[in-house]
Amino acid sequence: MPEPTKKEENEVLAPAPAPPPEEPNKEKEAGTAPAKEPNKEKEAGTSPGKEWSIGEPPAGEEQDKQNANSQLSTLFVEKPQGGAVKVGENITFIAKVKAEDLLRKPTVKWFKGKWMDLASKAGKHLQLKETFERHSRVYTFEMQIIKAKENYAGNYRCEVTYKDKFDSCSFDLEVHESTGTTPNIDIRSAFKRSGEGQDDAGELDFSGLLKRREVKPQEEQPEVDVWELLKNAKPSEYEKIAFQYGITDLRGMLRRLKRMRRVEKKSAAFARILDPAYQVDKGGRVRFVVELADPKLEVKWYKNGQEIRPSTKYIFEHKGCERIMFINNCVLTDDSEYYVTAGDEKCSTELFVREPPVMVTKQLEDTKAYCGERVELECEVSEDDANVKWFKNGEEIVPGPKSRYHIRVEGKKHILVIDGATKADTAEYSVMTTGGQSSAKLSVDLKPLKILTPLTDQTVNLGKEICLKCEVSENITGKWTKNGLPVQETDHLKIVHKGRIHKLVIANALVEDEGDYVFTPDAYSVTLPAKVHVIDPPKINLDGLGADNTVTVIAGNKLRLEIPISGEPPPKAIWSRADKAIMEGSGRIRAENYPDSTTLVIDIAEKDDSGVYHINLKNEAGEAHASINIKVVDIPDPPVAPNVTDVGDDWCIMTWEPPLYDGGSPILGYFIERKKKQSSRWMRLNFDLCKETTFEPKKMIEGVAYEVRIFAVNAVGISKPSMPSKPFVPLAVTSPPTLLTVDSVTDTTVTMKWRPPDQIGAAGLDGYVLEYCFEGTDDWIVANTELIEKTKFTITGLPTDSRIFVRVKAVNAAGASEPKYYSQPILVKEIIEPPKIRIPRHLKQTYIRRVGEAINLVIPFQGKPRPELIWTKDGAPIDKNQINIRNSETDTIIFIRKAERSHSGKYDLQVKVEKFVETASIDIRVIDRPGPPQLVKIDDVWGENVALSWTPPRDNGNTAITGYTIQKADKKSMEWFTVIEHYHRTNATITELVIGNEYYFRVFAENMCGLSEDATMTKESAVIAKDGKIYKNPVYEDFDFSEAPMFTQPLVNTYAVAGYNATLNCSVRGNPKPKITWMKNKVAIIDDPRYRMFSNQGVCTLEIRKPSPYDGGTYCCKAVNDLGTVEIECKLEVKGGLSFCRLLLQGVPPNIIDSYLRDLHSSSPEEY
Repeated sequence: MPEPTKKEENEVLAPAPAPPPEEPNKEKEAGTAPAKEPNKEKEAGTSPGKEWSIGEPPAGEEQDKQNANSQLSTLFVEKPQGGAVKVGENITFIAKVKAEDLLRKPTVKWFKGKWMDLASKAGKHLQLKETFERHSRVYTFEMQIIKAKENYAGNYRCEVTYKDKFDSCSFDLEVHESTGTTPNIDIRSAFKRSGEGQDDAGELDFSGLLKRREVKPQEEQPEVDVWELLKNAKPSEYEKIAFQYGITDLRGMLRRLKRMRRVEKKSAAFARILDPAYQVDKGGRVRFVVELADPKLEVKWYKNGQEIRPSTKYIFEHKGCERIMFINNCVLTDDSEYYVTAGDEKCSTELFVREPPVMVTKQLEDTKAYCGERVELECEVSEDDANVKWFKNGEEIVPGPKSRYHIRVEGKKHILVIDGATKADTAEYSVMTTGGQSSAKLSVDLKPLKILTPLTDQTVNLGKEICLKCEVSENITGKWTKNGLPVQETDHLKIVHKGRIHKLVIANALVEDEGDYVFTPDAYSVTLPAKVHVIDPPKINLDGLGADNTVTVIAGNKLRLEIPISGEPPPKAIWSRADKAIMEGSGRIRAENYPDSTTLVIDIAEKDDSGVYHINLKNEAGEAHASINIKVVDIPDPPVAPNVTDVGDDWCIMTWEPPLYDGGSPILGYFIERKKKQSSRWMRLNFDLCKETTFEPKKMIEGVAYEVRIFAVNAVGISKPSMPSKPFVPLAVTSPPTLLTVDSVTDTTVTMKWRPPDQIGAAGLDGYVLEYCFEGTDDWIVANTELIEKTKFTITGLPTDSRIFVRVKAVNAAGASEPKYYSQPILVKEIIEPPKIRIPRHLKQTYIRRVGEAINLVIPFQGKPRPELIWTKDGAPIDKNQINIRNSETDTIIFIRKAERSHSGKYDLQVKVEKFVETASIDIRVIDRPGPPQLVKIDDVWGENVALSWTPPRDNGNTAITGYTIQKADKKSMEWFTVIEHYHRTNATITELVIGNEYYFRVFAENMCGLSEDATMTKESAVIAKDGKIYKNPVYEDFDFSEAPMFTQPLVNTYAVAGYNATLNCSVRGNPKPKITWMKNKVAIIDDPRYRMFSNQGVCTLEIRKPSPYDGGTYCCKAVNDLGTVEIECKLEVKGGLSFCRLLLQGVPPNIIDSYLRDLHSSSPEEY
């Protein structure tokens, strides 16, 4: 049995586990490139080909991914396809996404490998573009690689996402060198770290398998025990030793080294322990030996903690104190930790099983073949089913279902099969194993080509079939070109290849199909040319001109009429009008000809240019003729000035005639404008065309002069404005007069009166016309021959006992207004109306005026016929020299220019109509300032005080004294100072006088007119002595404040409006406070919700809630206390309806309102 050897430099002490196939990039990131043994790969579940993958997934896995992508594809309409490129060239990958169902742009990402996002790598060598075609709604995404390098090769992936949709596609990029030799690569050196001392020392070189370089022959180096180096080395040198001797699992090695470096205690059971590690080739035999200190100890062997039993594989021997275990036919599974126990002690070791390299026993041979043949390259290796890699020009060949490359294994034979060889397959092919390599050259040449049937020139009519056919001696593909450009197969053009025959068929020949066609067989320099000539008779396309071929142009505009024409060869076009040809050139009317169209140009169209124009086309295939009618139109002439036929308050009616010339196009309507006569700014009145020749402008200002004008409109545009109309002024009649009433009636006359109209307008008011007609007739008679300005008129000469209807009209410059009718017929017969005096409310109590003021009292009255009035003062006739009396039919006026006190008194008015008499009284009081008090005397002086008393003045100014003003004066200066003002009593005490001074005092009397002109002064003076005196308090008697009830403000007769609250007010005083009782018609008002009674500070109020005419009557207020009883009465008259209130608020006297309401009631009592 051979003894196990120590570990050599190129041995792997602790091989790392093979990485999973789906994460190849992680090997690169971890910096490891392990070379695994075939058996261990099988145990790990990996394929043999995985041993040679360099950062790329195997072909089978890649194909599965592509199949899965094709099944899940929901967004791509065109996926990027894999491709190959030479170093330094450019390549573009394209992906297209349909956007019909997408609301926004999808998100697209490009990846290299699994995780490298290329968006961050865009720059000099990588560009990402995206475009959007609107007509097809397709997004196009491009990835362009510029000046490719060898390390750009690999697997790429494109992912597109939109909301919850996802789609992806993988593709490969191959990068080839333009020239080079077959690589001679040592696969083991590819997975080792670079040598020390080089520029790339310490870096993992994964590109060794892809670079074309000569592999330097490895020199045999003496065996080195790495374990001994590591044991004796410093920790800082571990990494350097690992790089130098190709150790990849440095961490695992250090863990084992840590266990080996433990301080070994002197063993009592073992005289000699196991070596730290053993190494053996696969299939070899290894021997473990320990020496016991006591041969009687029992020994047990363990592998990975499991006890080993003797078998054909494990053999145990005993030689004295030595205990030996042999392991026969070592396999990779025997690579593990072993230990042996003796008593309570144990020692352990590591076994490493090395797999021998696979050698190439039969080399590849150079081969020659023709295009299209099947080529087989064969080699043999030292072991069956060994892992072998095939390369083409240094690039690994990965066979697939659609690939022309297939690998067949027959035991130790490995055959590369190439189906349908092409010139591109000419290259240097190599095979690699773990222990060797072999290479050979393959040369693929073309067979000689013969032209059996060449292409022929053809001339065809437009729309006919074109068929170009040729035949060559070999069944090869080829390319068709037209005018030097490649021909692509479409629905219109078909390319047919059947065996040795090649056809190009065009079903319907077009003009564009004319040209030089060439067929070039692939891989040959032979060309087969042919010319195709397409001819077509001339045609004129007038589809865009309508049925009658009429072209309309506006006068003054430029006409450029382009007519499409066709024909092959291009026809010659000739324009003419009235047998006169239109030449090409620079005239105002000229023709311009092009291959596909002919154009008639008229620079400035005129009316005379209208007419029929002819086109003649001619070429070698035939002739064509057409006629076109050109019509020149213009804006219409302006209409004549409009006429204003009627005028209102803010409107008018205008008419006009159409323009004489409509511009060659029918009149569509009119625009109307107006302006004030004094203004220059015109304003348009209609924004929609007026179809008629009459119009009614509105919203004008009454009394302002206006002018109007017209614009005519046709399809061309708007005419110039017409001349303005004659100026006109909108005017309106007034509204009807108001409040037409009967003022008086006699046996032969009727007097009517009314109020002016509510709305008069700008035309003003010239006067009134009063008309009447007799009952039973419709003949209205004008009562006044001329307009009257007053609002009152008497109709005379009427028959007694006749009945007439009356109406009145207001007249101004615009005419007469609507009439105002009196509501009922009027009987022409004098009616006796008892007299009635309407005393104003402010005259029902004493009327007070100051001396010198004017008195002007108006007392309305009623009565018919006109009453007789008699005024008396205090029972005596009035002196008309001092008091002016003016009487009218409805009222009487007392006027005193300057009132004197002698004018005070009681004035009685007597109104008499035949035997009916009505009387009324008015109290007038003329007041003046009072005289001074009669006597002022000093009653007492004590301390700083003086007691004064005085008597009231003889003349109180015809009104009550309201108070006194007291002044004092020092005897030395005699300057008067007011001490007390508005003092009501006739005695007072003056205090705070200066001791030692002597004072005089005076007193002024005061009433509502002011202070008296003079004051009464004390005759004696009051000396304020310095020595004090004993003051004797005066004795005052208690004042009796008891007082019988007395009304200080009486009730007054009152008018009330039905439906509106009314109040009756009076004031009363008395002590003790009197009890107030209200009565209506002598009946006490108790607990009636329609009445509310108030009493505040002596003011008594009775509120009647919403009275009706039934609430009218005599109301009485009664005040009672222990000293007496007093009553006061007034009359309340309730007028019904809103008419009385409205007339009263307008200032109509109550007697006129009563008359009007009585007449209205008598005419229609049910409505009233």
